[in-house]
Amino acid sequence: MARPEHQTTGPIARPPALKAGDTVGVVSLAAAVERGALGRGLELIHAIGFHPRVSAHVLNRDDILAGTDRQRADELQAFFADPDIRAIFVARGGYGSGRILPLLDFEALALTPKPLIGFSDLTFLLNPMVERARMVAFHGPMLAIEHAIEERNRRSFEHLRKILVGELNRFEMEAPHVIHPGLAEAELMGGCLSIVVAMLATPYAPNLDGKILFLEEVGERAYRIDRMLVQLRQSGMLGRCAGIVFGAIRPFGGEENEARMIQRFITEQTAGLEIPVLFGIDAGHFTNNLTLPFGVRCRIDTSTRRLTILDSGVG
Repeated sequence: MARPEHQTTGPIARPPALKAGDTVGVVSLAAAVERGALGRGLELIHAIGFHPRVSAHVLNRDDILAGTDRQRADELQAFFADPDIRAIFVARGGYGSGRILPLLDFEALALTPKPLIGFSDLTFLLNPMVERARMVAFHGPMLAIEHAIEERNRRSFEHLRKILVGELNRFEMEAPHVIHPGLAEAELMGGCLSIVVAMLATPYAPNLDGKILFLEEVGERAYRIDRMLVQLRQSGMLGRCAGIVFGAIRPFGGEENEARMIQRFITEQTAGLEIPVLFGIDAGHFTNNLTLPFGVRCRIDTSTRRLTILDSGVG
C-alpha cells in the first residue's frame, strides 16, 4: 500500500473554536448541487448561529461535477486563506472530491487551520487534511442532505455546533453491537468504506498504523461490503489498526437479510486481528450523523460498548 509521499509529521493542530455570529464558508467540492437543496442547508447554518458565505462557483455544473476540478480546488484554497472565514462547510458529496487532491497545496492550507466539515465522498479530503495539513478534520453533516427528516438534521447540526464552539470537548457514542472484545486508545481516522478502499495504492491512502478506524457506508449489497473489507484486510491495513468502529452500514434497499449478511461479513473479516471492534454508532448516512473529529484521540471499550472522544477538536 502506498504511503503519502508528502505526509508530514508533528503535532496535529486544533482549529480555533468558533463563536456565535462567525462567518463560515460554503463550497462545492464534489458533485453538482441543486439550488433548493443548498438553500435549505443554509437555513441550518443560520439556525446554529453562524453566518454562511457561499462561494462564487457553488452552483456551477460541469456535467455531474460542481464546476471544474481547478475551480473547486481554488475555492477551497481561497476560503482557507481568507481570515474572515472561520470554518468551511461542504455543500454536497456524491462524487468528485478525490479529483482535486493533486491540485491542493497542503502546506498553504496548514498555515490557517480551520474546521473542514463533510463526510461520504469527502473522506477523500478529511484524511489528507489530518495527515498532510496536520489539522483536525470533521466527519459531519453537509448541506444538500435529506431535508425531509427535520429532527434528524436538527440533532446533527446542533451536535456539530457544540463541537465547533468548544462546548462539547469529550463525549461518548454507544454502539449496539460488540463484534470483537477489547480496549484500545488511539487517534481516530477513516470515513466512508468505499472511499477508504478507493484511496488504497494512491499517495493519499491514509496511514492507519496504530489508529482507530471508523467506517460507514450506504446502499451497497452485502457481497460488495465483504469484497471491500477483504481488500482492506489483504492490503494489511486492517491488521495494523488499533481498533475499528463501524457507524451505519445501510444495506441496499434496507433489506433485512442483507443487513444480517453485512454483520456476518464484518465479523469474519475482522476475526483474528485481536483488536476491539464495535458496530452501529450514530454516525454516517441515514443516522443523526453525529460529528466525529478526525485526528484526535479516542477510546474503544467493548465492555461498555462505547466510543469515547477524549480530546476537543478545537482549540
